[in-house]
Amino acid sequence: MKYILMMQCTMADWQAGNTTTWSENDIEENRTFLGKLNKRLSESGELVLTEGLAGPESTVLVQTSRDDSPLVTDGPFPESKEFLIGFWIVDVDAPERAQEIAAKISAMPGPGGVPSQFPIEVRQVMTV
Repeated sequence: MKYILMMQCTMADWQAGNTTTWSENDIEENRTFLGKLNKRLSESGELVLTEGLAGPESTVLVQTSRDDSPLVTDGPFPESKEFLIGFWIVDVDAPERAQEIAAKISAMPGPGGVPSQFPIEVRQVMTV
């Protein structure tokens, strides 16, 4: 079963966690943690894809207009409570394993090595 594990945060969390304010050591510890986790998931055959996303300032919302042309609204969107900052797609045998992986991701170190505890939304990928 495939699951998408979505890391989300609030604008306040984004600004507080912006790595431009982190020490070089904190950045390296975070990258090392995620690199090792992603490598283990890849070696076990569970990792399908993972990507970090650009910040909310580069976000746009797109809808179709009445004439089918794109109607684009620039972000960031302060009315949004949370936004997606990265995701993993995993292929695992049980939902509990996807939840285990999500908990490990949530434990990634932030400033001072303190676990970030970002909430990770776990959703099964639908197959047709």
